Order: sequence, then C-alpha cells, then structure tokens
Amino acid sequence: MTHPAVRRRLAACAAGLATLAMALGFAAVPAGAAPPPQADYVALGDSYAAGQGAAPYTSGTCFVSRKGYPEIADNHRALVLTSNAACSGATTLSVLTEQLSKVTANTKVVTVTVGGNDLDTTGLLATCFADPSACETAALEKRAVILEALTNPTESELVQRLAAISFSIRAQAPTAKIVFTGYPMLFDSTFLDPRAVMVNNLTAGLNSVIAAIAPATGAHFVDVAPAFMGHGIGSSDPWINYDVANIFDRANFHPNGEGYRHGYYASLVGVLTTP
Repeated sequence: MTHPAVRRRLAACAAGLATLAMALGFAAVPAGAAPPPQADYVALGDSYAAGQGAAPYTSGTCFVSRKGYPEIADNHRALVLTSNAACSGATTLSVLTEQLSKVTANTKVVTVTVGGNDLDTTGLLATCFADPSACETAALEKRAVILEALTNPTESELVQRLAAISFSIRAQAPTAKIVFTGYPMLFDSTFLDPRAVMVNNLTAGLNSVIAAIAPATGAHFVDVAPAFMGHGIGSSDPWINYDVANIFDRANFHPNGEGYRHGYYASLVGVLTTP
C-alpha cells in the first residue's frame, strides 16, 4: 500500500508535469477525439499556381506540379485540395470562363494567382532576352496596361476581370476565404541589366493592381515578393529558373521547388489556415 505522504508527492508531481506540458504546448488529446475538420480548398490561376518550373508534372498540358504551392498546402491538416484548376498560360478571362466551375458552395478557401499572362510577361521576357532591340517597344505596351489599371480602373479590362473573378467566387462560395497572390521579382538586384529592372518594375506595378483589387472586393492579398528577396535570377541562391542557353525553356522565369515552398507557400500559409 502506498504511503499517504508518497501519494501526495505523486499527485503534486503529476500536477506539475501537467502544467509544464500545457506550457510547452503538449496538451493532452482526449481519447477518440476527432481531428479538426478540413476546409475544402480550390486553386485557380496561371502557371505560377500550377507549379510550372518544378517538374515532374502531373499534367503535361497545364504543367501542374506536386511541388506547386497548392499541392504543398494540401498537406496541411487544415486544408484539403479539392481541385487545382490552374493552368499554364491562363489569363483572367480563362479563369472566368474555364476554371470557376471548380468552386462550389462547399469551398472554404480559394487562392488565385493570375494577371501575368494578361500582360504576356513570358512573351515579353522571351522577346527582351532573345532580341533586345525589340524589348523597349514590347515593354511600352505592357506599361500602358498597368498605367491604365492604376489611373483609370473603371476602364481597365484587367481590373474589371480581376474584380469579376473575386465577385464570381463569392457568388458561388459565399463563405469562402478568397486569397489573391502577387508575383515575385524575377531578377535579383545584382543582375545588372536594364531589361531586368524593366521587368521587375512591371511586376511591381501588376502586384500593386492586384493588391488594390483584392481588399476592394472582399478578398485578401498576399505579397510573395518579400519572401523571394535575395533569391531572384542572378543571386547566389536563385528560386527562379533561368537557363541562359535555352531562353525558350518552359521552366524559365518560373519558381523552382524552393521558390514554391519557401516563397509562395511560406507567404500564404498563415492566411490560408486562420479563420
């Protein structure tokens, strides 16, 4: 039989350990307790949402990768990816007409990465780095689109379509959290080329447009550019693909696996998994 004094000491020790466990975050889970419900998650957008640049691909047409940020988010216990409708080459129009059907009344989280192809940034990059003499003319057209969006949004097709995406998601999934992302600066500050500065400036302008539209339509905006800082093309640890020997490589100017995990997902996870 245990002596009363020993029982008192054991009880005190148990209470102390329980307090310590709570302080360290090791709270006991009741036997048979159900895990928290997972939120249905749908990803929409272009190649950056699909995961292009981080082969291998599960879709050879849309370049969807398991290393893309939606697939990484699917591993989080709070989310279940019901559809990654994103596709390489998608524009705001194709999101509206081809991808929104994946959003249902049960959808609780929707991410959207789109707008780059409305400016044909991939085509611009290919033009600038394959034929520098044609770069400035091509860039002027893209700057005009951004300028109109920033100064005359009611007449901007880009603005109207971004807003329509947000409103359409809300109509189909009234309780969903809608999260728009921006784009990373592709080139590191050490990449001393005027074309790189021009492209980064265009990206910053596009991010500003998306950042303004998202909250105005009841959505969130996540800026991924800070996470990519120091990891652009030309840095010692690039998270953006760039094969100078093959300028038309489909992976070029897209994040690699590190970029999607530590750039996109790391920037998004806090917003995606909070109520």
